[in-house]
Amino acid sequence: MATVAAKTPPLVQLPETSLWANRKCLLICSVVAIANMQYGLDSACLASLQAMPGFLIVFGHPDAKAAGGYAIDPTFQQLIGSFLTLGAFLSSIFAGAFAHFFGRKPALWIACLLTAVGAAIQIGTDSQAAVVVGRLVLGIGNGFLVTFSNIYSAEASPAHLRAVMVALFSEWVNIGSITGAAVTNATSKVLDKSSYQIPLGIQFIVPALLAIGLFFVPESPRYLINRGKLEEGRRALATLRGDSLTPAEFELEYVEMVMGIEQEKKLLKSVRPLDMFKGTDLRRTLLCYGVIATQTASGSWFLISYTTYFMVVSGLPIDQAFKYSIMKTCFGFVGVNAGIYLMRYVLGRRQMMMTGALLQGLFLLGMAITASTVPGTVIARNSVIAFVSLYMFAYNAFVGVASYPVATELVSTRLRSWTVGSSISLGYFLAWLTGFCSPYFINPDKLNWGAKYGYIWAASNIACGVFFFFFLPELKGRTLEEIDELFERRIGAWKFKGTKTNIMEEALKEVREQGPALHGEKSSVGMVENVEGSDKDEN
Repeated sequence: MATVAAKTPPLVQLPETSLWANRKCLLICSVVAIANMQYGLDSACLASLQAMPGFLIVFGHPDAKAAGGYAIDPTFQQLIGSFLTLGAFLSSIFAGAFAHFFGRKPALWIACLLTAVGAAIQIGTDSQAAVVVGRLVLGIGNGFLVTFSNIYSAEASPAHLRAVMVALFSEWVNIGSITGAAVTNATSKVLDKSSYQIPLGIQFIVPALLAIGLFFVPESPRYLINRGKLEEGRRALATLRGDSLTPAEFELEYVEMVMGIEQEKKLLKSVRPLDMFKGTDLRRTLLCYGVIATQTASGSWFLISYTTYFMVVSGLPIDQAFKYSIMKTCFGFVGVNAGIYLMRYVLGRRQMMMTGALLQGLFLLGMAITASTVPGTVIARNSVIAFVSLYMFAYNAFVGVASYPVATELVSTRLRSWTVGSSISLGYFLAWLTGFCSPYFINPDKLNWGAKYGYIWAASNIACGVFFFFFLPELKGRTLEEIDELFERRIGAWKFKGTKTNIMEEALKEVREQGPALHGEKSSVGMVENVEGSDKDEN
């Protein structure tokens, strides 16, 4: 006797398709995310140049007491370490205005030009002032690269894979860091200008590859829809999704996207920068700022910018310091891949961030305690190597890989470029402050704390963990439109995970009722009916 097929409830969420099914979107986001390799290249070069004899001969001064016979002036060290972040801070401030009117792709093209110019200035001069100007120009380009590559990936990716695709930021940063560290290690013993010009020259790679790749990348569909270009937005979404969705599922995602953006527009008729600090957007802005600020508060900028120099002043020979810098960068790369897996399959956003803060704080505290108890010994030097490597693994596996996905998810679509841009400018300001102040703590001519500087960053990580625990909501698996709804309903941070949203059901209803009128496609209603009944029992 045949059984009656049980009708399944209406589709209320899109299927969690595999990375392979979304390979086209993954490839596109990977092309855009290559922008972040520039940050990794430059960070590795900067961390090594300050300990490189060829660079110090040109830009330093003779010092019989210093390793290698040359030392770097603390003021110049502060400027080259901080002006890149100052430039990025300035460009990130204006990122929102630029993106609102011109889009994500034009901003990335301009960034390619600026980073190439900044690298060229540094290569072609032996003037300290010109190097500082080159750092500033490079920083302005880097600010656009980081801001818009992450915004694009967040807006282009499916909800269940958003963390993985935005986390490509960390993947490319570490690839850049390993490349930069390997090149600077290879040229570290050269005593002429080519020792630093070659590492600076590899910074032309990213602008060249990205500028070409962007010709094959569609504009962000959410940006196009937000600007009223519905058909262009639909085509861009179709390009990104490829064959990962059925026609009914694609229609549902597109309608949900349109409805979410239209609902936001109904709340406020115009988009102004100060809207970030009004109503429910104030909470979202403060959370975004807090998450980005914890990148610097974790101590990462200090170790990224000054690792090689820090190891040298802690007692390691110059050649070993360069080699161990490569090793800690490889630890970071392994950490990124572990973090992507954990974030996709094991842990939520809150758990990732809290675990990272705890581990980072413990490793930095261990380094500082060892430096205090057995200073100047082989044990102290080995502890610097071990704890820095463990820290880089932990940072990249947790806070480093999760912070940008979380920050871009937290904010509303209509204000995303403004909020993310200004939050990254805040992050760069804090990084600039760290870069400017750190030499004062570690330079032998100043406080000469060395590894004991870790006490400050250990305490800072504890503060970050407290912030994550009390204020950060769980966003894993939510579409950007669902996140908008939860914030609009003022759901508490600890209740996000278990709260049911309505926008997907409303989108399904819209597709069923108005499918034929949406795009002149007679099959829209039929397609949705097929999706609803796709899981019927067999006879």
